Amino acid sequence: MKTLYKNADILCRTDAGYTVIKNGFLGVDGKFINWLSDKKPVEAYDRTVDVTGKLLMPGLYNCHTHAAMVLLRGVGSGLPLQEWLFDKVMPIEDKLFENEIRAGSELAVMEMISCGTVSFSDMYFFPEATAEVVSASGMKANLNRPVQAFDPNEKPTENRRVKEALALYNKYNGFADGRILIDFCVHAEYTCNEDVTRYLSDFVRERNGNLHIHLSETRREHEECKKKYGKTPAKWFSDLGAFDAGAFAAHCVTVEPEDISLLKEKNVSIVHNPTSNMKLGSGFAPLKDFMDAGINVALGTDGAASNNNLNLFEEMHLTSVLHNGFHLDPVSLNAESVLDMATVNGAKLQRRENCGSLKVGNHADFIVIDLHKPHLTPCLDVPALLVYSAQGSDVCLTVCDGRELYKDGVFLTIDAERVYADVRRITEQLYS
Repeated sequence: MKTLYKNADILCRTDAGYTVIKNGFLGVDGKFINWLSDKKPVEAYDRTVDVTGKLLMPGLYNCHTHAAMVLLRGVGSGLPLQEWLFDKVMPIEDKLFENEIRAGSELAVMEMISCGTVSFSDMYFFPEATAEVVSASGMKANLNRPVQAFDPNEKPTENRRVKEALALYNKYNGFADGRILIDFCVHAEYTCNEDVTRYLSDFVRERNGNLHIHLSETRREHEECKKKYGKTPAKWFSDLGAFDAGAFAAHCVTVEPEDISLLKEKNVSIVHNPTSNMKLGSGFAPLKDFMDAGINVALGTDGAASNNNLNLFEEMHLTSVLHNGFHLDPVSLNAESVLDMATVNGAKLQRRENCGSLKVGNHADFIVIDLHKPHLTPCLDVPALLVYSAQGSDVCLTVCDGRELYKDGVFLTIDAERVYADVRRITEQLYS
């Protein structure tokens, strides 16, 4: 089916920055954009959607989350990361199985598409259930089976998580017409031993895969690694070959100058998670240093237990104001750079070609913002409006690969009431 969206202000990215096509036309043929102009196309379309008074922009990329943790929204609030994770979160996670993960993933997908996210990078268990949810929803996702090895003597061939990770890759990589990609994951330095990390890193390199990790999220994690191994977590991962193919690291709050140089040398992307880092008291990632080094930086929400939502508009806002305030410099991080983190940089991290920006030939992944709101009036500077004023609730349409997933408060690919009922039943069981 061919659809024409007309009379929208369309946010486009060029080599010179962002520009807006006023009262423009965007045509979709199948899952690709085939027209983008201020002029109406000559060719006919099967349907036309009038988006007068609205802004059409690229969809957002949530590059680090634990989707099904929406079932733990608010658990352990007010605790530092180590206590929060080991004392509060993990005991609940021990009760989560495939049915719970499926319901949690459905709720997370609903939350993300209603806030304008078209693709996410997930790190959680029972990823097969999440893959089936994503497939049915119409979203995109990079999924993995996190690998951990708490026993320092455990061998890779004995680790069931490694076997599950390899099986997931073989079954689901490229699933749902390419909307689902399978990455690999070592959860963190402090949850995995050297032999297992080296083994999985070799497997990733042999397949030119993408490795998703937690890295130097807290000072405690960073310093304990140095005390244990005589090196930083970044150096520990690098020495084990984890960065020899492709990799992206969440958090990187406590990193040293040598780490930044190493991450740049190895072409590792970084995922900034400002809300989670602030809520858990982890600190400020040196975002300006990453950008000055030329490192690709994307945005993530982390899980809803440490955020407590999956709203990337909130992450964009916090990213800009926090770092400008920290550096006492109102121009250290501009709105266009933050928009890049949430769109094209995320697509690059996920290895999704022809995604993340609006142009003819790219995938039709876009969202529509209702500008008829007091806090979005007047619209004088579109990038600034989106980063500093817009809310996830301003999204009135989400389109992924040309398919409308969410429109005017209605979920078009998910039975929302069934999901709410499933989640209510599961939470009663988990917390009774």
